[in-house]
Amino acid sequence: MLAELAAFNAGFAVIKQTILHGKDITSALGSLSNMVAAEEDLRAAGNRKKKSVWSKIAGKNTDDFEEFISLHKIKEQRKELESMVRLYATFSWDDYLAFEARMRVKRKREAEEREKIIAKQKRYFGFGIASLLSALGFYLLFAFTSFLKEL
Repeated sequence: MLAELAAFNAGFAVIKQTILHGKDITSALGSLSNMVAAEEDLRAAGNRKKKSVWSKIAGKNTDDFEEFISLHKIKEQRKELESMVRLYATFSWDDYLAFEARMRVKRKREAEEREKIIAKQKRYFGFGIASLLSALGFYLLFAFTSFLKEL
């Protein structure tokens, strides 16, 4: 959680300097990507914890408050960023939100592709294990019948 907040803060600082120096936001694409990724990771971690069986059994823990504080800090920094964009930037806040949305869509698409690859690898692994167990079963069956013939 702290790592995501630190990544967001670092990206925010770079974006802030970029805007204050009057540069185009495209010169800080990596930082914007890091900001979006950190915010999404923080929210996803919170959602995973809320849906977890262990958190339902054990109840709430202290990480919920830290998550709330982190998301609140991000919210405040986004307000500050919006103010800076409206005052100093050569682009509008709507342009920024559209760019951020494209980054989120791209990131979501990449995550879906990764999940497909992992599912494919799991399927191949399952086929391999099933084939290995089948071959082992046939071998043991052959060995058992050979043993019975010798009796």
